[in-house]
Amino acid sequence: MNFIKNRSLKQLLWIGIGSIVMFFAGLTSAYVVRKAEGNWVEFLFPDWFLFSTITIVISSIILILAKRNIKREKKVFNFLIVVLLLGVCFSFFQFKGWQDLTNQGVFLTGEGSNVSGSFLYVITLAHLVHLIGGLVAILITAINSKMGKYTSKDFLGFELTSIYWHFLGLLWIYLFFFLKFF
Repeated sequence: MNFIKNRSLKQLLWIGIGSIVMFFAGLTSAYVVRKAEGNWVEFLFPDWFLFSTITIVISSIILILAKRNIKREKKVFNFLIVVLLLGVCFSFFQFKGWQDLTNQGVFLTGEGSNVSGSFLYVITLAHLVHLIGGLVAILITAINSKMGKYTSKDFLGFELTSIYWHFLGLLWIYLFFFLKFF
């Protein structure tokens, strides 16, 4: 019975991830089409987004180490707290990136805004919203870990959270390179 539940929950997660992939595929496709139409303002891509990228990669590595610890019946709470803090740092770096953009005169909407800047804000904000969901999942997983709910044979909640977090990291890496180099 537990196998069927685990399989069902993983399938639901993958369906959700597929939906998110389609959402961002639509956004990046619209970006490509709109950029080809012209009236596209070029601006400096904030370094803060690179710092976000490094941060989320490190957080994924820490989750991999945590999974190894779970399989060895070791505690993972501290790993999860570090991942949570790195997720908060990622969010902070996103806000700093947006601040750099506004300092350059690149705005989401209003007078002086351009579709190129608006796309950047919308895409990065949409990712951040999904990341906030990941932060909530990491927090719940950390609490469950502290309460001793995970063992080497039963750590589905941790695994689902890790899959989602790694997905968010890969998605951000794609978005980073797409936005920086396209």
